[in-house]
Amino acid sequence: MNEFKDGNRAFKELYFTKHEKELVNLAKNGQSPQALFIGCSDSRVIPDLFLNTKPGDLFVVRNVGNFVPKFTTKKEFRGTASAIEYAVSVLNVSEIIVCGHTHCGACETLHKPEKVEHLPHLTKWLEIGEEAKNRAVATNMSGDDLYRITEKFSILSQLENLLTYPEIKRKVESNEIYIHGWYYHIESGEIEYYDPDVKKFLPLSET
Repeated sequence: MNEFKDGNRAFKELYFTKHEKELVNLAKNGQSPQALFIGCSDSRVIPDLFLNTKPGDLFVVRNVGNFVPKFTTKKEFRGTASAIEYAVSVLNVSEIIVCGHTHCGACETLHKPEKVEHLPHLTKWLEIGEEAKNRAVATNMSGDDLYRITEKFSILSQLENLLTYPEIKRKVESNEIYIHGWYYHIESGEIEYYDPDVKKFLPLSET
């Protein structure tokens, strides 16, 4: 905890002092982020770090596996779904990014469910990734190749799940919202994006 305390002190003395005007303005006038970023809770995946974004730029949702549960009218405790609704219908973001990553523990665990069978909440949550797992298994890949293709199929599956939300579907069809599938490489810092025209992930740096 001393490390975190020292980090906050450095933040206040350096970053906050330098950007105090912008930060106070955000506090007084509220936020108006351009994009909803749905990423993984993995401690190695820090969107503000690898995108060099500032406070106020992104509305960030992070969960295990960067999963998007399908829309439902059931009134339950649904953190990710409620954050999506808030970003789309209150903040009126114009972009939604679903960002998966290499070496994703959630996607690997889809193929090793016995590792988490004693964790009921996580076991239930991972059901969202079953479709991606099944698509990956059908490729007959194995080992790390299987895990990497599962990560990519999962991104596509989450994009499909986003479109089950009526307001997102409506806004996509009217060009009020654009949705993107990104794949972050932890080992290199590179990002790939899914191009639906060629049905491939391509380097974001070349767009």
